[in-house]
This record gives sequence, structure tokens and C-alpha cells, in this order.
Amino acid sequence: MGSWSGTRDSVAAACVALACLLVPLAVLAGWAAYDLADTGRYVRTVAPLAGDPAVQEAVADAVGDEVVRELEARTEGGSAVGPFVRDALESFTRTDAFRTAWEAGNRTVHDAVLHALRDTDAPSTGPVTVDLAPVTAQVKQRLEADHMPYAHHIPVEHTALPVVPAEEVAGLRRGYRLLDAAALLLPLTAVALAVTGVTVAASRRRTLTAAGLGVALGGALLALAVVLGRRLTLADLPDTVHRPAAAAVYDALTATLHTASWVLLAVGATVALTVWLTGRPVLRRRRPGPAPITYSTTTPARTRTRTRTRT
Repeated sequence: MGSWSGTRDSVAAACVALACLLVPLAVLAGWAAYDLADTGRYVRTVAPLAGDPAVQEAVADAVGDEVVRELEARTEGGSAVGPFVRDALESFTRTDAFRTAWEAGNRTVHDAVLHALRDTDAPSTGPVTVDLAPVTAQVKQRLEADHMPYAHHIPVEHTALPVVPAEEVAGLRRGYRLLDAAALLLPLTAVALAVTGVTVAASRRRTLTAAGLGVALGGALLALAVVLGRRLTLADLPDTVHRPAAAAVYDALTATLHTASWVLLAVGATVALTVWLTGRPVLRRRRPGPAPITYSTTTPARTRTRTRTRT
């Protein structure tokens, strides 16, 4: 009997351990497949970044450098108006028109990348490209409205701007398919393993407590991974990338993942604590019953005092 109980506990421990390991992986896969890979959610996530000063500065610098290079190639004295162009772009990034252009540009890029990853019939030999001519047209219109010199020379050409190199398309497509399948299978597998472990365990209360602690540990590790991922991502960026803007983008994209990790930590700790508290033996005080009736067979002794008088 003891051997069978030990076997059940071993099987339950293995199932619960695997389930707790799969929980953070399932959250990570779901975040990538259903949050990042959804164009509407992605655009709503990055839309507030249009008001971030670091992002505004990075966009003004990048677009300003490109505009100045085009002006230098097309006209004489283009570099002389460089500071004016950057000032105008900085002013433009604080307008509603920039927010519209920011959302339109991000939607265009995301749609192009997502189409390349999902379309199995599309060739994987070339890069993923987008056409940002509509965004450039809005910037040019704004600069012309501000009477910026040489603004009418800014080219609005329908060019294929690569956003994903050709050598990375095939690998990203395979990774996307794997994440898409994992986002569905991992949660179901984790739930099935957890239910199996608790069911076959000889001590279900102890197994359920261990499962709660495992889920809480998985949430803590996931939160730590988000923090470490931020540091590694920013450390690997080239010097030409505006790091404060990249940090703002990373924080916005991983906000849902960060929240999910803390939810796992809170739920797991709550389950473990609740099961532990409800399983503690409660010392109940017995209510005092009626006092027992005792019968005494002795009578109080009478004290007799005899006084003897000697004569």
C-alpha cells in the first residue's frame, strides 16, 4: 500500500512540475501569437508612443537626416537648411498629423511583415518591403504648410523599403508557425498535466499547494526574463539606434507580458496560501457541558465537646 502511494505521488509530482514549466512558456507563446501578431492590438499598443519625447526625437533625427541627404543630392545649399528642417520636424512630431502618420506607418509595416509570415504561398527568397510614400507625403505637406524652404523638393516616391532581410524571412516564418501552434497546445497541455497530477496524487492538498507555488515561481521567472531581455536587447543595438526610443518601444510591447507574469505570481501564491491555510488543523474549544451531579455519602461530623469537671 505504501509503495502504491509513493508511486502516485511521484507521478503527480512529475505532472505538476511539467505543468508549472509549461505555464510561463504558454504565456510567452500566447503573447507573441495573439498580442504582437495582431495588427489592431499592435497599433493600439504603439500609438501612445507618438507622444513619447524619446520617440519624437528619434523620428525627427532619422527623418531629418534622410531629408537633408536628399536635399544635398538634389539642390545646392541643402545642408544649410538642416537645422531648420530638424526644427520643423520636431514641431511636426508634436501635432495630430504626426500621430496619424505614426499609426499609419506602423500599420503598414506590421501588415507587410504579418502577410509575409502567414502567406505560405509567398516566396521566401526576397525581403519584406513596405511603401512609406503616404507617410512621406504627409510630412511634406506639413513642411510646405509651414513655408519651410526646399520642402517642395522632398521626394515622394513609391519605393520598396526593406524591413526584414531576405535571409531572415524563412526562419521567421517557421518561428511564427511554431509559436502559433504552441500558443494553442501549451495551455491545454499545462492544464491537462496539472489536473492529472492533482487527481492521481495520494495527498491532493499537498500537490495543489506545490502547483500553486510552481505557478508563482514561473511568474517570477517570467518577470525576470522580461527585465533581462530588456537589458540584452538594448545592449545589442547598434550605436546608430536611439536607445531611449528603443527602450520605450520595448516597454510598450512587453507591458502585457509583464502584467501577465505578475498575475501568475499573484494567482499561484494565493492558491498555495489558501490551500495551506484551509488544511491546517484547527484547535476547537469544547463547550463546557452541564456540571455533573455528585452525591456525598458522608455527613458532616458533629463535634461534641464534653466538659469534664473534676471534683
